[in-house]
Amino acid sequence: MTSRHTPTTDIDPAVRGELARLRDSIDNIDAAVVHMLAERFKCTQQVGHLKAEHQLPPADPAREADQIARLRRLAENAKLDPGFAEKLLNFIIAEVIRHHERIAEDTTATPGDPEA
Repeated sequence: MTSRHTPTTDIDPAVRGELARLRDSIDNIDAAVVHMLAERFKCTQQVGHLKAEHQLPPADPAREADQIARLRRLAENAKLDPGFAEKLLNFIIAEVIRHHERIAEDTTATPGDPEA
């Protein structure tokens, strides 16, 4: 089986250096994205506890629709495919709702309850 990748030794050193520089930038951006998502989930966990405390539903379809429209506009302005941005946000929203449902279940379980 042949590889479609050119061995690194066959690449011009200037090209190799530029690839390394760009890949370092990508790695830094990926790390920033992960840290930003972690911060976002810390906030949404707090929202989940507040919703559970006040017996509010885990999902908020109106808020979600507003957020999707907002993110699509941001994506368009940033020259990013709005469809991709929407898929990403839908994935995140689904995870947030799952967390909120779990928080609500944990909040409503009583200490003597086997489900607690």
